[in-house]
Amino acid sequence: MSPESMFRGRLVLLVGVEPSTAATVSTLLREGASVTLDVPEDLLGTTVRDLVDRGLVAHAPAADPAGFDVVVRARTAPSPEAADAQAEERRVGTVTLVGGGLGDPGLLTLAGLDAVRTADVIVHDRLAPLDALRHARPDVVLVDVGKIPRGAFTPQERINEVIVEHALAGRDVVRLKGGDNFVFGRGGEEAEACAGAGVPVVVVPGVSSSIAAPALAGIPVTHRTLVQGFTVVSGHVPPGDPRSTLDWGAVARSNTTLVVLMGVATLGAIADTLVREGLAADTPAAVVADAGLPSMRSVRAPLSGIDAAARATGLGAPAVAVIGAVAGLDVLAPR
Repeated sequence: MSPESMFRGRLVLLVGVEPSTAATVSTLLREGASVTLDVPEDLLGTTVRDLVDRGLVAHAPAADPAGFDVVVRARTAPSPEAADAQAEERRVGTVTLVGGGLGDPGLLTLAGLDAVRTADVIVHDRLAPLDALRHARPDVVLVDVGKIPRGAFTPQERINEVIVEHALAGRDVVRLKGGDNFVFGRGGEEAEACAGAGVPVVVVPGVSSSIAAPALAGIPVTHRTLVQGFTVVSGHVPPGDPRSTLDWGAVARSNTTLVVLMGVATLGAIADTLVREGLAADTPAAVVADAGLPSMRSVRAPLSGIDAAARATGLGAPAVAVIGAVAGLDVLAPR
């Protein structure tokens, strides 16, 4: 019997937490279940806490199991020592940087899936395709290093240390991220840390949200009759911030589609700056949130109003903003 026929429309209670809980929750949500977690607050972990905060699952410690169709209780998670005992005899493992694409596990490449299936350790983010973790070995060690905007996070320096430490202990490590590791994914920093420690690195590119999120919303980032290129920038810091190195005037004059990643909180400042630098206030714009997930939503508005429209609709991170003539298209709409 398929998971669809088993769980669609059912009330599922997960009791306790284990490293694979995020993967289980993601799979259940994709199959149409309503999921509640009976987990102590201090054990939720970054990725599971993010699912709760985004309203995708309910959190009810000490929930009554009688009120649910299915109750799943956590198993004891394997320890790093257990992985050591089964690791092959070798001095140094390999770190594979896997770009997981968007939340839909179908957008993970075959090479990425093969790496997940054979890894001794998987170090993953909250935006990685969590469903794919169910394909990992039963004895895999899962390490959650997710980062929540303006919330809990694992410092990048510590992430570097974790992947290097496991590799030096003889384990094959997969560093699984959403999108592509080398597109604002800090994969370059992680590769450098491995190289500095003498750890071999394999790169498996992923589908970047910069092109995939607009595409899923029916927005092509290029179109032969409208635009001949696209520019991808980080909105992590706003224009005028001392940490910003972007020439926003040049961006406004580039006559390309502008794709802004990590720019939900700074979108208003970015839009105001682009208009001030000469981009028309009525330039079409769009925001696509939770691309590739069942909770995906999008909103469109002129550039001058896109921040207000996104806020009014309640769109939050993870989200991608698209600015330019193509944002006025919906090539997937019925003709």
